[in-house]
Amino acid sequence: MGYEFINFEKEDSGVGILAINRPKALNALNWDTLKDLGSFVENDLPKEELRVLIITGEGDKAFVAGADIAQMSEMSASEFKEYVDYAHKIYNLIENAPYPSIAAVNGYALGGGCELALACDIRIASEKAKLGFPEVKLGIFPGWGGSQRITRIMGNAKAKELIFTGEMVSAEEALRFGLVERVVPHEVIMKEAKELAESIAKRAPLAVSAAKKAINTGSEMGLDKALELEKELIISCFDTDDRAEGMKAFLEKREPEFKGK
Repeated sequence: MGYEFINFEKEDSGVGILAINRPKALNALNWDTLKDLGSFVENDLPKEELRVLIITGEGDKAFVAGADIAQMSEMSASEFKEYVDYAHKIYNLIENAPYPSIAAVNGYALGGGCELALACDIRIASEKAKLGFPEVKLGIFPGWGGSQRITRIMGNAKAKELIFTGEMVSAEEALRFGLVERVVPHEVIMKEAKELAESIAKRAPLAVSAAKKAINTGSEMGLDKALELEKELIISCFDTDDRAEGMKAFLEKREPEFKGK
């Protein structure tokens, strides 16, 4: 595969596990790491075979501890713009991918790391995880999608508190705020993430993809247009082999075998 800072494996179930591989630097996203992530997601992720993507960080301490501040401090304004533009592009690709994504937050998820988790559909956190947006302590603010995605997840007031103070929160606090969906013991986080991913992977992939689009796109529309989108998408699901198989299997009291067709 040829990526220094990305590890990937795909299981027979269609679950892919992508790990940021820079553990000595707490998986901080310097330019090379971000480019590895972007190139892999754009060019080498086996999208046609993938049903669910898990994103995590290598090592026992961090999911992604943010951007590489030492490198960022040396950037010109134009270089910084390129860095931000590229991060937006890749995070948008993850958010808008047809397959669901799960962030397995196995440690620090700060700044750009927390923003990466927010680009995923579901977030599971280790009990040891710490999440936050410390950017205001550096003279910037969450600009890789964080200031927009977090408000859509947990509302303006609490999002402002987290961003304005720059303080970290525990996994349990993040759960209360709606920043993560589950908190699990540290030693079983990948087990829990895989079990959830495998449960989703067993479902009709076209239906899951349509549901994701209905929720993500519909949430940015007025209700009337969102309901029209929902109707369009469910009708498209009905005209698939998977729908026929799902209903046939239900009536025959057996597990369906979905093909994504």
